[in-house]
Amino acid sequence: MELLPAISAFFGWIYFICWSLSFYPQAILNYRRKSTSGTTVDFPLLNCLGFSAYMVANIAFYYSPLIRAQYGARNRGLTPTVQFNDITFAAHGLLMSVIVTSQYFLPRAWGLTPSIGNRPSRLILGIFFGCVLGVVAVIFVVLGSPDRDSLGHEAAGAWVWLDAIYAISYVKLVVTLVKYTPQVLFNIRNKSTRGWSMLQILLDFSGGILSIAQQGIDSWIQHDISGVTGNPVKFLLGNVSIGYDLIFMAQHYILYRGAAGIDPETDALLGREDEERRLD
Repeated sequence: MELLPAISAFFGWIYFICWSLSFYPQAILNYRRKSTSGTTVDFPLLNCLGFSAYMVANIAFYYSPLIRAQYGARNRGLTPTVQFNDITFAAHGLLMSVIVTSQYFLPRAWGLTPSIGNRPSRLILGIFFGCVLGVVAVIFVVLGSPDRDSLGHEAAGAWVWLDAIYAISYVKLVVTLVKYTPQVLFNIRNKSTRGWSMLQILLDFSGGILSIAQQGIDSWIQHDISGVTGNPVKFLLGNVSIGYDLIFMAQHYILYRGAAGIDPETDALLGREDEERRLD
């Protein structure tokens, strides 16, 4: 059984590397093209919210004795499957998301030409603030619960701080469910994936496969599926991102292959901008 923990740790660090590297291609491509045309700010903006929530939840699951004890009370004494690489990944993801978002909100500071996608859509802003209000509401509910600090069997059926952490972690899940949609529709309307980095998608796809594999191995080691059910966000993140990655691959390599006759991954300067319509 010593082999499986080693494989799990190996997969964990490899998916950390893949997912971490996936943040760089879009930022580099935007800078090389001197434009964010072909993309929208909705994706990196939601990533800022999602990775903020993901980092807070992972830190709580990994470091907080109270949260870990309440988790054990609901999962037959088992510990969360969150590992240190999950925390470092979330922190790095947040940093890179802020950097990429700044290319849209402060294009001239980066020497970029402002584009139509620099303004967040009303739908995405609604989701952004809706998630924040939802977490605040759950925190107030937990604050009103007399059993919020319970460590024993009371934690299994009462509102406790673990529920607040779950609510925060679900923000990352909601973000992942919707953050790719504006770009998918943007590509459909433009009949092109020009400006959208496919290298980030390939890295994201690889990371998603390895993330699911790691969680499956951890659950096998514990002889219990609570490694998945106790941390559904991590499991669903991998599946959802893989699904969207496949859509982007189909758009880039099949549906809109060679659109405009330019490959934005290899062409540094694109002189002409297509008419772009956005999601509002």
